[in-house]
Amino acid sequence: MTTDPEQHGAKTDFSQKMSYGDYLHIDQVISAQHPLSEAHDEMLFIVQHQTSELWMKLMLHELGAARADIAAERLPDAFKKLARVSRIMEQLNNAWDVLRTMTPSDYTSFRDDLGMSSGFQSLQYRLIEYALGNRNLAMLKPHAHDPKGTTRLEAELAEPTLYQTVLTYAAGQGHDVPTNAIASPAQAPHEAIPEIRAMWAKVYADPATHWTLYEMGEKLVDLEDYFRRWRFNHVTTVERVIGFKRGTGGTGGVDYLKMMLSVELFPELWHVRTEL
Repeated sequence: MTTDPEQHGAKTDFSQKMSYGDYLHIDQVISAQHPLSEAHDEMLFIVQHQTSELWMKLMLHELGAARADIAAERLPDAFKKLARVSRIMEQLNNAWDVLRTMTPSDYTSFRDDLGMSSGFQSLQYRLIEYALGNRNLAMLKPHAHDPKGTTRLEAELAEPTLYQTVLTYAAGQGHDVPTNAIASPAQAPHEAIPEIRAMWAKVYADPATHWTLYEMGEKLVDLEDYFRRWRFNHVTTVERVIGFKRGTGGTGGVDYLKMMLSVELFPELWHVRTEL
């Protein structure tokens, strides 16, 4: 059956009106793929990473807003945004399944064309890590050639991390939080602090009394859970495709990625479970 959408009220003349493609700038998005080889699977590789960067852009948008909400004590709004970040991480995790359809032979056919480019150099990924608390200043170096990128990273380092913002809120609610943990924006990866673990133990021992902070703790654990899965899927995908070769960016490849699996963003929230 042939159906004319105009008979159902649809507008079909966009010569003077904004269309779907106009609003989303689709022509720019789908013309941004420029393979450097004739290899069929290079398009998959490009689209995989470009879509990941789009999801990461949304993650940064949501994380920044959630941090502002927590600082302003708009906790329900923050919870919604943090839940969205976890769902974004789920999308990023699912994307590895598509990339894993690329075999080692497929990747070898265009890997040399990548030169030294590597996901290790992703500015947005670094901004996400810094926002979540993994502030390794040595990781500024891969962006030193990019003044705008460096400015964004420095601006992030001038802000408290998401976790520091949560701990500042907890301190404002009368919980014992060491001043040095929240006095200034972190300039190093967060390491477990016994007093903060004790604070979370108090919250988790009596959720009804401390429900808002308890829910916040669970939102953070949920987020890091998905983040850990992303790292693990990254490791297994890389090992499946290149084995133990060095990464294109010069890292140790799988060995380097496995080392990253040990990073804990909110360590006290994980460690406190042992004593509950």
